[in-house]
Amino acid sequence: MNIFIDNRSGTPIYDQIYKQVKNLIISGEVKENDPLPSIRALAKDLRISVVTTKRAYDELEREGFIYTLPAKGCFVAPKNTEMLREENLKKIEELIEQIKQLGASCNLTTEDIIDMIKYNE
Repeated sequence: MNIFIDNRSGTPIYDQIYKQVKNLIISGEVKENDPLPSIRALAKDLRISVVTTKRAYDELEREGFIYTLPAKGCFVAPKNTEMLREENLKKIEELIEQIKQLGASCNLTTEDIIDMIKYNE
């Protein structure tokens, strides 16, 4: 599992870890019940604080993406299809908003954008 930290992004490090692990889970790159790197090992690999890594893992667990077994570690939780659907719908809504903004900058109407979508099917 490759996680990259961008110190120049302005996004908190724990949030970068959280988002990348979450995306790996949603994409299926890491499977249900796969072990995640230990909090300490990940912190060491990324050269960051254990507290930062723990915060990212805690958020992932709170949202149901991972689970922890005492003395065993953290693992990818079985996928909740409704949760994944909601995540994907949220991404679609964000992309639609970006499309609307780009369309407005090009003086496109909603109908123009819909026609573009239909043409690209």
